[in-house]
Amino acid sequence: MNKAKTKEQFVHEVFESIAPKYDLMNDVLSFRRHKAWRKFTMAKLGVKPGETAIDLCCGTCDWTISLAKESKTGGIVGLDFSRSMLDYGERKVRSLGLDSQVSLVQGNAMSLPYDDNTFDYATIGFALRNVPDLVQVIKEMQRVVKPGGTVVSLELSKPTWQPFKSIYYFYFQKVLPLLGKLIAKKYEQYRWLPESLVHFPDHRELAGIFRETGLTDVEVYPLTGGIAALHMGFKPKLVEGGLRDAE
Repeated sequence: MNKAKTKEQFVHEVFESIAPKYDLMNDVLSFRRHKAWRKFTMAKLGVKPGETAIDLCCGTCDWTISLAKESKTGGIVGLDFSRSMLDYGERKVRSLGLDSQVSLVQGNAMSLPYDDNTFDYATIGFALRNVPDLVQVIKEMQRVVKPGGTVVSLELSKPTWQPFKSIYYFYFQKVLPLLGKLIAKKYEQYRWLPESLVHFPDHRELAGIFRETGLTDVEVYPLTGGIAALHMGFKPKLVEGGLRDAE
């Protein structure tokens, strides 16, 4: 069995098992900043009524719901490979009366079940570091957005300045797994999550990968001392005779 498949299976098992405490542990993991990061991201996106989006690895659908509230008229897809995550997300969507605007789909971010040029936005939140091949996922996101559409990643990143960097890594690597054991009764899963960041590109490297896949006008915003980062890139627009960069 290849490494990608092994990682995919393991990650699936992790998120199936932590779904009941996922939202609570997001607060713990991010020092309760993840909602502010999403709010900042939504302001940068400026989603207009009627625009469409696919939210990859949507988890319990916080970002999917934000997209639906801005779009208003529907066309928002939340996709995740974890049925348990989607079940929790579906309850949120239903409780907010957004059933007609949001479609939740169990699927694989590495191979999206949608045609080219379908959505205005493709987003992925706090999950790009967990996929088997992040370049493939970014390419898939670019494929399914329309020319001029936006590919967006909001992800944990690596702080760059001391002493905050040392404090954060101590918390992330030593304290968080213990909190996972105490709160979610899951130690190994929350020990693995910090490890998933070790080999993940920092915000500058990830911006380079965005550009290498063909996205243009890439924007990067480190958040809260660099513990998270927003990346946005645009699919080149079609013009007669070929492509040109997004304005």
